[in-house]
Amino acid sequence: MVVPNPHSRKPKSLLFYLCIPLAVSALIVVFLFLYFLSRAHFAPNFGVIIDGGSTGTRIHVFVYREGRDFMPEIDFGRSASMRVAPGLSSFEEEPERAGELIRELVEFGKGRVPRDLWGGTEVRLMATAGLRLLDVRAQERILDACRKVLKSSGFRFQDDWASVISGSDEGIFAWVAANYALGTLGGDPHNTTGVIELGGASAQVAFVSNEPLPPEFSHVLKFGGAVYNLYSHSFLHLGQNVAYRSLRELLSSRDLKSSIESDLTGYKDPCTPKGYADSAGLLKISSVPSSKEKYHPITYATGNFSECRTSALMLIQNKKEKCLYGICNLGSTFIPKLNGRFLATENFFHTSKFFELSPTSLLSDMMLAGERFCEEDWSRLKQRYHTSEEVDLLQYCFSSAYIIALLHDSLGIAMEDKRIQFTNHVNDIPLDWALGAFILQRSSRPDADHLSWVTATVYQDFGFLSLCVVSVLLISMAWSALKWKKRAQVKTIYDMEKGRYIMRHIKQ
Repeated sequence: MVVPNPHSRKPKSLLFYLCIPLAVSALIVVFLFLYFLSRAHFAPNFGVIIDGGSTGTRIHVFVYREGRDFMPEIDFGRSASMRVAPGLSSFEEEPERAGELIRELVEFGKGRVPRDLWGGTEVRLMATAGLRLLDVRAQERILDACRKVLKSSGFRFQDDWASVISGSDEGIFAWVAANYALGTLGGDPHNTTGVIELGGASAQVAFVSNEPLPPEFSHVLKFGGAVYNLYSHSFLHLGQNVAYRSLRELLSSRDLKSSIESDLTGYKDPCTPKGYADSAGLLKISSVPSSKEKYHPITYATGNFSECRTSALMLIQNKKEKCLYGICNLGSTFIPKLNGRFLATENFFHTSKFFELSPTSLLSDMMLAGERFCEEDWSRLKQRYHTSEEVDLLQYCFSSAYIIALLHDSLGIAMEDKRIQFTNHVNDIPLDWALGAFILQRSSRPDADHLSWVTATVYQDFGFLSLCVVSVLLISMAWSALKWKKRAQVKTIYDMEKGRYIMRHIKQ
């Protein structure tokens, strides 16, 4: 006789065993809803940096989303820039014209940022060595003219967002931009790459140093869990254009009469190709204007690379006797031993590109190209490079010799050293210091406009999280179905002969 077990529970229905996957499914729906809501709310953001350089002024419009540690993920395909000439320092006597130039750049920016986002988009003006060469009153007159335009631009702006940045900050920004592009920012300090910039009015050197640094050259930078001990310094007056102007003044001075012939009406210039006559006054180098600049006509253009290099080194090492640090490689300024790899940017890159050198070319390649150029007759050079502006063509003899004097004779980089790369881009990302400035601002100053760290993490790792949730869902459904199947195939009965309950499988 078979009697049902009075203590046995009724088999649970299939609906009961589907509760877990149904609950997980509901969570997924909520998760997807919040995700797409966050995407709609946290659409791409915009930021604007205006680089007030010495030879030109450039606006950068960055399109970005927030990432881990508030490091922005920049969409370089949608970001844009525009450059106009001249630099802001050109308007020392007419500061209001600086405002007109900024207005042209602002209109470009407004065309790149959706109108409804203007009010939440920050615009900052950062001027560099061109303005640093002017006195403080002249700087403020120019900046005030720019502030008036930026206040009425429709973008988010406050007065202290238009300023002249320090040379060391410019170097740090360039270093951040380079390592962001290389993917090493936030990682091991020993895997980072240094930067040597050669601008129009100044040169910057920035890299991670392994040795103790004097306080005025030491800058501690934190990104994520990494701490970087950076050496960063800017060498005002050693930018290519200002150095060229200074060299001509040096060559024309009577102090050099013992080594280079000079007189009251002209001088010999080894940095200008033979056969050149400066009848048009092109060597006044108007790209870095100065009311104090004097014009020195050339009597003889001798085109001698070796002598030009020697003269450039004399300029670089000026005031070396005032060094207070034991060893000073550039004038009286301390520079520690160069560690690791370096990117040589701006005029380093432009000169190497003119000579058709590859980014990995050696300094010996640069020297050979410069020697051939300097010794060529000016009429032949004009014919060969007929598409180049004459004022630019004139400087390549000097720039090649100056680069060798700066990198090899002063900084001690060997002629066959492969640590230097001449470039202005990494992975199609332009190496503008403005990029580094933007990254530092957004990563070090999280505010209400930023996504939370949790939201940023969810946004970044959504694919991984979705995979985990779907896996859990499938496992739960399989487990529930198997459990229900087992329940459906087993029946509890009471065996009267044996006097106990037994379990029997029921064939389907």
